[in-house]
Amino acid sequence: MSAHDQGRWSQSGAWTFPGEVGGTERNRALEQRASARREVRLFARRLAVLVVALNVLVIAGTIAFVAVEHVSVAYGFDWTIDTVTTLGSIQDPHDTGGRVVKVGLALFGIGTLFYALATVAEFFVSGQLSGLLEERRMEKMIDSFKDHYIVCGFGRVGRQVSRDLRAAGAQHVLIDPNPANREAAVAAGVPLIESQPSDDEVLKEAGIDRAQGVIACVDSDAENIFITLTAREMRADILIIARASAEDSEKKLMRAGADRVISPYKTSGSAMARLALRPQVGGALDVADYRMEEIEVSPECEAVGKTVGEVTGPAVIVAIRHPDGRLETLPPAPTILSVGDMLIAMGPPTAVERLERMFQPPRGFSSVRGAIQGL
Repeated sequence: MSAHDQGRWSQSGAWTFPGEVGGTERNRALEQRASARREVRLFARRLAVLVVALNVLVIAGTIAFVAVEHVSVAYGFDWTIDTVTTLGSIQDPHDTGGRVVKVGLALFGIGTLFYALATVAEFFVSGQLSGLLEERRMEKMIDSFKDHYIVCGFGRVGRQVSRDLRAAGAQHVLIDPNPANREAAVAAGVPLIESQPSDDEVLKEAGIDRAQGVIACVDSDAENIFITLTAREMRADILIIARASAEDSEKKLMRAGADRVISPYKTSGSAMARLALRPQVGGALDVADYRMEEIEVSPECEAVGKTVGEVTGPAVIVAIRHPDGRLETLPPAPTILSVGDMLIAMGPPTAVERLERMFQPPRGFSSVRGAIQGL
């Protein structure tokens, strides 16, 4: 692997890659975006100068025809437009002063119109119009959103958040300063604002006044704290969910105004440790003071052959999924538990842990599949 492809360990405790933070690709893309914006601003200024120049030319020609040819203002205006556009539908002036005015208007008018034509053609050829239309389309899409979510950060965590929101049919706006993420956002059909998510104006552009929630999931805890502070200051009633990489950042995010703080490293570490200690547990969900788990009936565990009534204590067995795929909800007490059954249990953590110990497989068997392979 080349030095360009290798990541580096940052002070925040996460791997950073050239394509994500500070890489040459990002700098090149930023320069291209900045150049495109400069071209658009230059085109707008040139158009403004052309409009002003045409107005001045028409006004000056009208006044000159009125003064030299002694015609009305309306006729002088008509004569000026006819001369500038080179239509030639009005007869030539009779005296020398009128001819001088007409020649001057024709020269300046033709030059100005050709300059305008060249400016517009250059704008179309350079491809800036497509970018301008794309940004306008994105702005209209965001303006149409209501009760949407604002996802700050489109890295690994932000992409998973976006995928889940799309799967749920929830409208959301992405904010990320990295131009390398624009392609992925366009492919997903989600509007992306390429800027810093902690900026007040950027959050307003994302429609925070109409949003239902803000999800701060950038790689930097400090940036997530700034996002939380800014969003809470702008909307006291909005839901804010923030990501914390370091454990001491959780309290800071809560003090900053976050409603919920999620630590991906802490959550994944706890899940891995739980699976290592309790391989029969398929998944767990903590709800308030209760826990819901999937527990596999392992071979040779003490609960094999017992009934639901015998193993049920403070915890409740909500359902049993049998090996043949059949789901039995609220199983009666006489139901006998067999190897391969998957229990869905709910109760206080201590009660659920009691069930875990009852279904603990013997050493050397990590699951039903492992037990079958060992037979």
